[in-house]
Amino acid sequence: AINSLYTSHLIEEKNNRDGTTTLILSENGKQRALRFNIDKLEIKKPEKWDRKWRIVMFDIPEKLKRLRDSLRLHFQEIGLIELQKSVLVYPYPCNHEIEFILELYNARKYVRFVLVETIDNELHLKNKFNLI
Repeated sequence: AINSLYTSHLIEEKNNRDGTTTLILSENGKQRALRFNIDKLEIKKPEKWDRKWRIVMFDIPEKLKRLRDSLRLHFQEIGLIELQKSVLVYPYPCNHEIEFILELYNARKYVRFVLVETIDNELHLKNKFNLI
């Protein structure tokens, strides 16, 4: 089994100073592991809302339209709601899940994550997220 992982370039050998060898996931292996887990990704909702909004904003060039569409889709699949084009919002802590998606798509440089206390149309959002 290990030989199969090695020949498929999913793991790499790292020789340690003490003469032992450590097997680590290669970049290809990390990407495959991330893809495997994306289907199980969900945001755990705390019992009480902290009254803060998480805003994810991205500006992705037109030549990377497929990346932009995939990010938007995954953000919506985990529950974020589109506030505007390329601006999504969520009421609960989700930074780990967002980071996971960004790592999967190698899209960190295109995305900003903001934590705010108020949004001018938040009554509409509170209704959408059943916070009222």
